[in-house]
Amino acid sequence: MRDAGLQDLAENAAGGNNLPERIHTAYLVRKRKVAANVRLTQLIILIASLGLWEVAGRMKWIDVLLFSYPSKVFLLLGTKIADGSIFPHTGYTVVETVVGFILGTLFGTALAMLLWWSPFLSRVLDPYIVVLNSMPKVALGPLFIVGFGPGILSIVATTLSVTVIITTLVVYGSFREVDDNYIKVVRIFGGTRSEVFRHVILPASFPTIVATLKANVGLAWVGVIVGEFLVSKMGLGYLIVYGFQVFNFTLVIASLVVIALVATVMYQAVVYLENKLISRR
Repeated sequence: MRDAGLQDLAENAAGGNNLPERIHTAYLVRKRKVAANVRLTQLIILIASLGLWEVAGRMKWIDVLLFSYPSKVFLLLGTKIADGSIFPHTGYTVVETVVGFILGTLFGTALAMLLWWSPFLSRVLDPYIVVLNSMPKVALGPLFIVGFGPGILSIVATTLSVTVIITTLVVYGSFREVDDNYIKVVRIFGGTRSEVFRHVILPASFPTIVATLKANVGLAWVGVIVGEFLVSKMGLGYLIVYGFQVFNFTLVIASLVVIALVATVMYQAVVYLENKLISRR
Protein backbone atom coordinates (compact mmCIF):
# COMPACT_ATOMS: atom_id res chain seq x y z
CA MET A 1 0.00 0.00 0.00
CA ARG A 2 2.84 2.35 0.85
CA ASP A 3 4.49 1.69 -2.52
CA ALA A 4 1.21 2.42 -4.32
CA GLY A 5 0.86 5.72 -2.47
CA LEU A 6 4.40 6.72 -3.36
CA GLN A 7 3.67 5.86 -6.99
CA ASP A 8 0.55 8.10 -6.97
CA LEU A 9 2.54 10.94 -5.49
CA ALA A 10 5.19 10.52 -8.17
CA GLU A 11 2.57 10.55 -10.94
CA ASN A 12 0.91 13.67 -9.49
CA ALA A 13 4.28 15.37 -9.27
CA ALA A 14 5.02 14.48 -12.88
CA GLY A 15 1.64 15.81 -13.93
CA GLY A 16 2.29 19.00 -12.00
CA ASN A 17 5.55 19.49 -13.83
CA ASN A 18 3.69 19.29 -17.15
CA LEU A 19 0.94 21.67 -16.05
CA PRO A 20 2.50 24.86 -17.53
CA GLU A 21 3.05 23.06 -20.81
CA ARG A 22 -0.56 21.85 -20.90
CA ILE A 23 -1.83 25.35 -20.13
CA HIS A 24 0.35 26.80 -22.90
CA THR A 25 -0.84 24.16 -25.37
CA ALA A 26 -4.49 24.87 -24.50
CA TYR A 27 -3.84 28.59 -24.98
CA LEU A 28 -2.32 28.01 -28.41
CA VAL A 29 -5.27 25.83 -29.42
CA ARG A 30 -7.75 28.53 -28.35
CA LYS A 31 -5.70 31.17 -30.17
CA ARG A 32 -5.74 29.13 -33.40
CA LYS A 33 -9.50 28.59 -33.09
CA VAL A 34 -10.13 32.32 -32.64
CA ALA A 35 -7.90 33.12 -35.64
CA ALA A 36 -9.72 30.52 -37.75
CA ASN A 37 -13.12 31.93 -36.73
CA VAL A 38 -11.98 35.46 -37.58
CA ARG A 39 -10.78 34.35 -41.04
CA LEU A 40 -14.00 32.45 -41.65
CA THR A 41 -16.14 35.44 -40.64
CA GLN A 42 -14.09 37.75 -42.88
CA LEU A 43 -14.55 35.33 -45.80
CA ILE A 44 -18.31 35.10 -45.20
CA ILE A 45 -18.63 38.90 -45.12
CA LEU A 46 -16.62 39.21 -48.36
CA ILE A 47 -18.63 36.54 -50.18
CA ALA A 48 -21.94 37.95 -48.93
CA SER A 49 -20.99 41.47 -50.00
CA LEU A 50 -19.91 40.36 -53.46
CA GLY A 51 -23.06 38.24 -53.82
CA LEU A 52 -25.31 41.13 -52.82
CA TRP A 53 -23.46 43.44 -55.20
CA GLU A 54 -23.84 40.91 -58.04
CA VAL A 55 -27.56 40.48 -57.43
CA ALA A 56 -28.10 44.23 -57.13
CA GLY A 57 -26.34 44.77 -60.46
CA ARG A 58 -28.16 42.04 -62.35
CA MET A 59 -31.54 43.03 -60.91
CA LYS A 60 -30.88 46.71 -61.79
CA TRP A 61 -31.21 47.80 -58.19
CA ILE A 62 -28.13 49.96 -58.78
CA ASP A 63 -26.89 51.93 -61.77
CA VAL A 64 -24.74 49.36 -63.57
CA LEU A 65 -23.03 52.05 -65.65
CA LEU A 66 -21.61 53.61 -62.48
CA PHE A 67 -21.22 50.69 -60.07
CA SER A 68 -20.92 47.68 -62.42
CA TYR A 69 -20.97 44.29 -60.65
CA PRO A 70 -18.40 41.63 -59.69
CA SER A 71 -18.72 39.29 -62.66
CA LYS A 72 -18.16 42.16 -65.13
CA VAL A 73 -15.22 43.44 -63.09
CA PHE A 74 -13.54 40.06 -62.86
CA LEU A 75 -14.23 39.35 -66.53
CA LEU A 76 -12.48 42.60 -67.45
CA LEU A 77 -9.59 41.77 -65.11
CA GLY A 78 -9.31 38.32 -66.69
CA THR A 79 -9.13 39.90 -70.13
CA LYS A 80 -6.47 42.39 -69.00
CA ILE A 81 -4.45 39.59 -67.40
CA ALA A 82 -4.76 37.38 -70.46
CA ASP A 83 -3.47 40.04 -72.83
CA GLY A 84 -0.88 41.21 -70.27
CA SER A 85 -1.93 44.86 -70.42
CA ILE A 86 -2.56 45.16 -66.68
CA PHE A 87 0.95 44.14 -65.59
CA PRO A 88 2.94 47.20 -66.79
CA HIS A 89 0.48 49.53 -65.08
CA THR A 90 0.50 47.50 -61.86
CA GLY A 91 4.28 47.17 -61.81
CA TYR A 92 4.77 50.89 -62.42
CA THR A 93 2.47 51.84 -59.55
CA VAL A 94 3.86 49.21 -57.17
CA VAL A 95 7.45 50.44 -57.72
CA GLU A 96 6.40 54.03 -57.01
CA THR A 97 4.47 52.97 -53.92
CA VAL A 98 7.25 50.83 -52.46
CA VAL A 99 9.84 53.54 -53.05
CA GLY A 100 7.61 56.20 -51.50
CA PHE A 101 6.74 53.91 -48.59
CA ILE A 102 10.36 53.09 -47.76
CA LEU A 103 11.72 56.61 -48.24
CA GLY A 104 8.82 58.21 -46.38
CA THR A 105 9.30 55.92 -43.39
CA LEU A 106 13.09 56.36 -43.33
CA PHE A 107 13.05 60.15 -43.79
CA GLY A 108 10.23 60.62 -41.31
CA THR A 109 11.90 58.48 -38.65
CA ALA A 110 15.26 60.21 -39.23
CA LEU A 111 13.66 63.63 -38.85
CA ALA A 112 11.93 62.49 -35.65
CA MET A 113 15.30 61.32 -34.31
CA LEU A 114 16.84 64.69 -35.18
CA LEU A 115 14.04 66.57 -33.41
CA TRP A 116 14.44 64.40 -30.31
CA TRP A 117 18.20 64.88 -30.33
CA SER A 118 17.94 68.66 -30.50
CA PRO A 119 15.14 70.20 -28.40
CA PHE A 120 16.13 73.63 -29.76
CA LEU A 121 15.65 72.46 -33.35
CA SER A 122 12.38 70.85 -32.35
CA ARG A 123 11.04 74.15 -31.03
CA VAL A 124 12.22 75.96 -34.16
CA LEU A 125 10.69 73.52 -36.65
CA ASP A 126 7.46 72.77 -34.76
CA PRO A 127 5.27 75.48 -36.39
CA TYR A 128 6.64 74.68 -39.86
CA ILE A 129 5.86 70.99 -39.46
CA VAL A 130 2.32 71.78 -38.29
CA VAL A 131 1.75 74.09 -41.28
CA LEU A 132 3.15 71.55 -43.75
CA ASN A 133 0.96 68.83 -42.27
CA SER A 134 -2.15 71.00 -42.64
CA MET A 135 -1.50 71.85 -46.30
CA PRO A 136 -3.53 69.89 -48.89
CA LYS A 137 -1.02 67.62 -50.61
CA VAL A 138 -2.87 67.77 -53.93
CA ALA A 139 -2.08 71.49 -54.06
CA LEU A 140 1.64 70.66 -53.93
CA GLY A 141 1.38 68.36 -56.94
CA PRO A 142 1.79 71.05 -59.63
CA LEU A 143 4.89 72.35 -57.84
CA PHE A 144 6.44 68.88 -57.86
CA ILE A 145 5.58 68.42 -61.53
CA VAL A 146 7.32 71.69 -62.44
CA GLY A 147 10.26 71.01 -60.14
CA PHE A 148 10.89 67.32 -60.91
CA GLY A 149 9.26 66.92 -64.31
CA PRO A 150 6.25 64.83 -65.36
CA GLY A 151 7.64 61.47 -64.29
CA ILE A 152 8.26 59.10 -61.43
CA LEU A 153 10.24 61.67 -59.40
CA SER A 154 7.27 64.02 -59.07
CA ILE A 155 5.00 61.11 -58.08
CA VAL A 156 7.45 59.91 -55.42
CA ALA A 157 7.78 63.50 -54.18
CA THR A 158 3.99 63.69 -53.83
CA THR A 159 4.05 60.44 -51.88
CA LEU A 160 6.78 61.74 -49.57
CA SER A 161 4.75 64.88 -48.90
CA VAL A 162 2.01 62.61 -47.56
CA THR A 163 4.12 60.14 -45.57
CA VAL A 164 7.11 62.02 -44.16
CA ILE A 165 5.33 64.60 -41.99
CA ILE A 166 2.87 62.10 -40.52
CA THR A 167 5.68 59.68 -39.74
CA THR A 168 7.71 62.44 -38.12
CA LEU A 169 4.86 63.63 -35.91
CA VAL A 170 3.83 60.15 -34.76
CA VAL A 171 7.33 58.79 -34.12
CA TYR A 172 8.58 61.97 -32.45
CA GLY A 173 5.51 61.99 -30.21
CA SER A 174 6.33 58.41 -29.23
CA PHE A 175 9.93 59.38 -28.43
CA ARG A 176 8.72 62.16 -26.12
CA GLU A 177 6.25 59.91 -24.29
CA VAL A 178 8.90 57.45 -23.05
CA ASP A 179 8.96 57.31 -19.24
CA ASP A 180 11.60 59.71 -17.89
CA ASN A 181 12.46 57.26 -15.09
CA TYR A 182 14.01 54.86 -17.60
CA ILE A 183 16.11 57.68 -19.01
CA LYS A 184 17.23 58.72 -15.52
CA VAL A 185 18.37 55.17 -14.71
CA VAL A 186 20.61 55.07 -17.80
CA ARG A 187 21.92 58.56 -16.99
CA ILE A 188 22.75 57.52 -13.41
CA PHE A 189 24.93 54.72 -14.73
CA GLY A 190 26.80 57.13 -16.99
CA GLY A 191 24.91 56.53 -20.22
CA THR A 192 25.39 59.04 -23.01
CA ARG A 193 22.57 60.58 -25.03
CA SER A 194 23.18 58.14 -27.87
CA GLU A 195 23.06 55.20 -25.44
CA VAL A 196 19.81 56.53 -23.98
CA PHE A 197 18.35 56.61 -27.47
CA ARG A 198 19.58 53.13 -28.43
CA HIS A 199 18.69 51.34 -25.21
CA VAL A 200 15.61 53.24 -24.01
CA ILE A 201 13.93 55.53 -26.54
CA LEU A 202 14.11 53.36 -29.65
CA PRO A 203 13.06 50.03 -28.03
CA ALA A 204 10.17 51.73 -26.19
CA SER A 205 8.97 53.30 -29.45
CA PHE A 206 9.15 50.11 -31.49
CA PRO A 207 5.37 49.40 -31.38
CA THR A 208 4.63 52.93 -32.58
CA ILE A 209 7.15 52.67 -35.42
CA VAL A 210 5.57 49.40 -36.57
CA ALA A 211 2.10 50.95 -36.38
CA THR A 212 3.43 53.84 -38.48
CA LEU A 213 4.65 51.33 -41.07
CA LYS A 214 1.14 49.94 -41.32
CA ALA A 215 -0.36 53.41 -41.70
CA ASN A 216 2.24 54.37 -44.31
CA VAL A 217 1.10 51.52 -46.56
CA GLY A 218 -2.20 53.33 -47.08
CA LEU A 219 -0.65 56.79 -47.14
CA ALA A 220 1.89 55.75 -49.78
CA TRP A 221 -0.91 54.48 -52.00
CA VAL A 222 -2.80 57.75 -51.55
CA GLY A 223 0.26 59.78 -52.54
CA VAL A 224 1.04 57.65 -55.59
CA ILE A 225 -2.52 57.59 -56.92
CA VAL A 226 -2.85 61.37 -56.44
CA GLY A 227 0.45 61.85 -58.29
CA GLU A 228 -0.68 59.59 -61.13
CA PHE A 229 -3.96 61.47 -61.36
CA LEU A 230 -2.01 64.66 -62.00
CA VAL A 231 0.80 63.63 -64.29
CA SER A 232 1.25 59.97 -65.13
CA LYS A 233 0.55 58.24 -68.44
CA MET A 234 1.13 54.84 -66.85
CA GLY A 235 -0.07 53.12 -63.71
CA LEU A 236 -3.28 52.19 -61.95
CA GLY A 237 -4.07 55.84 -61.19
CA TYR A 238 -3.82 56.56 -64.91
CA LEU A 239 -6.24 53.70 -65.63
CA ILE A 240 -8.72 55.16 -63.15
CA VAL A 241 -8.55 58.58 -64.83
CA TYR A 242 -8.77 57.02 -68.30
CA GLY A 243 -11.76 54.88 -67.30
CA PHE A 244 -13.53 57.97 -65.97
CA GLN A 245 -12.82 59.91 -69.17
CA VAL A 246 -14.30 57.21 -71.43
CA PHE A 247 -17.11 56.36 -68.97
CA ASN A 248 -15.78 52.85 -68.48
CA PHE A 249 -16.45 52.61 -64.75
CA THR A 250 -15.90 48.86 -64.78
CA LEU A 251 -12.25 49.66 -65.59
CA VAL A 252 -12.21 52.14 -62.70
CA ILE A 253 -13.51 49.55 -60.24
CA ALA A 254 -11.19 46.86 -61.63
CA SER A 255 -8.23 49.19 -61.04
CA LEU A 256 -9.43 49.77 -57.48
CA VAL A 257 -9.66 46.01 -56.94
CA VAL A 258 -6.05 45.58 -58.07
CA ILE A 259 -4.99 48.41 -55.73
CA ALA A 260 -6.82 46.76 -52.84
CA LEU A 261 -5.18 43.39 -53.52
CA VAL A 262 -1.65 44.78 -53.80
CA ALA A 263 -2.14 47.01 -50.74
CA THR A 264 -3.29 43.94 -48.78
CA VAL A 265 -0.14 42.08 -49.79
CA MET A 266 2.01 45.02 -48.68
CA TYR A 267 0.16 45.26 -45.36
CA GLN A 268 0.59 41.53 -44.71
CA ALA A 269 4.30 41.88 -45.50
CA VAL A 270 4.56 44.55 -42.79
CA VAL A 271 2.68 42.29 -40.36
CA TYR A 272 5.08 39.45 -41.20
CA LEU A 273 8.03 41.74 -40.57
CA GLU A 274 6.48 42.82 -37.27
CA ASN A 275 6.07 39.20 -36.13
CA LYS A 276 9.66 38.41 -37.10
CA LEU A 277 11.03 41.39 -35.19
CA ILE A 278 8.91 40.62 -32.13
CA SER A 279 10.06 36.99 -32.09
CA ARG A 280 13.69 38.14 -31.98
CA ARG A 281 13.21 40.51 -29.07
